[in-house]
Amino acid sequence: MYDNILYPTDGSDGSKAAAAHVRELASAFDATVHVLSVIDTRHVAIGMSGGFPADDGFALSSDPSSGAEGGTVGEPADGDERQSALRDRGEAVVEEASGALGDVEAVTVVESGNPHVEILEYADENDIDLVVMGTHGRTGVDRYLLGSVTEKVVRTADPPVVTVRADESARE
Repeated sequence: MYDNILYPTDGSDGSKAAAAHVRELASAFDATVHVLSVIDTRHVAIGMSGGFPADDGFALSSDPSSGAEGGTVGEPADGDERQSALRDRGEAVVEEASGALGDVEAVTVVESGNPHVEILEYADENDIDLVVMGTHGRTGVDRYLLGSVTEKVVRTADPPVVTVRADESARE
C-alpha cells in the first residue's frame, strides 16, 4: 500500500515527533522513507522553513534593504558562504532524522526553495504514497507571516498526509 513515504523535516520538535510514526509505518509496509529538508529561500533573513534562531543556535541575519548579505549571527558572509552554511544545516537535519528511523531504508534529500512547494513537487516526482510530517515546525510569529507549511501541504497534496503533533511538554 505504501512503498514510498515522504518525511519532510526542519529539525524542529514538531518534525522530530513524526519520526516514530514514520518508522512504524515504514516497518509495517516495508516502505522506503524519503527524508526531505527544504532550505527556505523566499526571504534573505529566513532560512530553514521559518523562524530563527533554530534550537541549536544556528541563525542567519540580514537587512534586505541594506543590500548587505548576512551570515551566521554577528558575522558578515557572502552569498556562497550563506548558501553553504544553509546546505550544511539541511544535511545535518536529514542525517539526524534518518538516524532516528533506525533500520528503515531511507533516502536523504536537501532542496532549496519555498518549503511547501518543494515538498509537493518532490512527492509528485518520486511517486510518494504517503506524507508524514509534524504539525508544528519552526514557527512563532513567522507562522502567521508565512503561513503553515504543514497546512498548505495538507490542503494541496495528492497523496494522503498524516500529521503528528509534538508533545505539549516538548513545545513549551
